[in-house]
Amino acid sequence: MAGLITYIKESFGELKNNVSWTPWPEAQKLTVIVAVFSIIFSLAIWGVDTVFSRAVKAYFDMIH
Repeated sequence: MAGLITYIKESFGELKNNVSWTPWPEAQKLTVIVAVFSIIFSLAIWGVDTVFSRAVKAYFDMIH
């Protein structure tokens, strides 16, 4: 158990002292960019899925 506590303390020390963090304004900007592109890609996938599902439905309605 003591080894686990030591490991956690050392991990936090590494994160605090040795990791170079992105400045907060840049992190906010990048988060907004990721969110916008995620919405755009999800809308594009939804659109393609809708078109394909209608095409498949139309095909099966035609042959049935």
